[in-house]
Amino acid sequence: MAATLRDVAEHAKVSVRTVSNVVSGYTHVSPGMRERVQLAIEELDYRPNPVARTLRTGRTGLLALVVPEIDVPYFSELARDVINAAARVGYQVMIDQTGHDHDREQDLLRGADRSMLFDGMLFAPLATEDELVDVNASQTMPLILLGEHTFDGRFDHVAIDNVQAAHDATSHLLQLGRRRIAAIGAQPKEHYATPLQRTEGFSKALNEAGLAHEPALVRTAAHYSRADGYAAAASLLTESPRPDAVFCYSDLLAMGAVRAIFDAGLRVPEDVAVIGIDDIEEGRYARPSLSTVSLDTPYIAEQAVARIAARIEDPDLPTKEIVAPHSLIARESTSGKRPE
Repeated sequence: MAATLRDVAEHAKVSVRTVSNVVSGYTHVSPGMRERVQLAIEELDYRPNPVARTLRTGRTGLLALVVPEIDVPYFSELARDVINAAARVGYQVMIDQTGHDHDREQDLLRGADRSMLFDGMLFAPLATEDELVDVNASQTMPLILLGEHTFDGRFDHVAIDNVQAAHDATSHLLQLGRRRIAAIGAQPKEHYATPLQRTEGFSKALNEAGLAHEPALVRTAAHYSRADGYAAAASLLTESPRPDAVFCYSDLLAMGAVRAIFDAGLRVPEDVAVIGIDDIEEGRYARPSLSTVSLDTPYIAEQAVARIAARIEDPDLPTKEIVAPHSLIARESTSGKRPE
């Protein structure tokens, strides 16, 4: 016979209400109590009845995670961390991707055709600031925005300090003595926060070093892909004099750039140093290993899930912005040395 909530409660020597709170993802349960209940759940192989839970609580136990492209390593790694964080508080995660479709983003942000399926949504939109203004916060399900958007107080927001991250990457190249530094990833015809903020940080570091931001050394990228990084770097190498370093707005762009540099008969980092942002696993094992600014996806996931769980419990919570930490990791593509 399948174990029940009461069986779990008796096994853990807690109340049925406590077990229900843990299973439902209620945040205000002490870590020790939660661990005790989860251990009892595992030992009894308790399986919550999702239909019964929905009827009892009006909740599904499901969170939605929406990203632009699931096959981009940063988003797939973030999805893994969100799934793990959600499981620890009793939620399952369904993943959707927008494929850079602005209309689809708007429909999802407004909860069109989805509002009855999920208890809350974690959303990493490409939507511009103006498009987000058009979304009525009072008409959406509990929503956490992920990524680089101006916090206007309507939605909870787990953010990355892109200006500082780009500044740190560029400063690292400057500290190595590089002075003709190029950038790949700008999107001047768009108004997305990520490239604008990373360009700002890049320019700021150059200005602090007394160097001009040379438009001829900046290349756009329609997508943050290896192919776009390759094409942009190949174009940069035709400049005279050519750059001695490249800051890429993502690790995938950087990996494409490294290949283009090698294909041109040059060396990384001796002739051209390269650094990216993201710290995807692929970059750690590439040759040369990729220097990068590491974004703490486990922290982003933990904070986002904790915040959405709290908002599901109390929809009237004041909105909050959480800025995730980042760290610079120097590897072979800038230093020529293996990291210790």
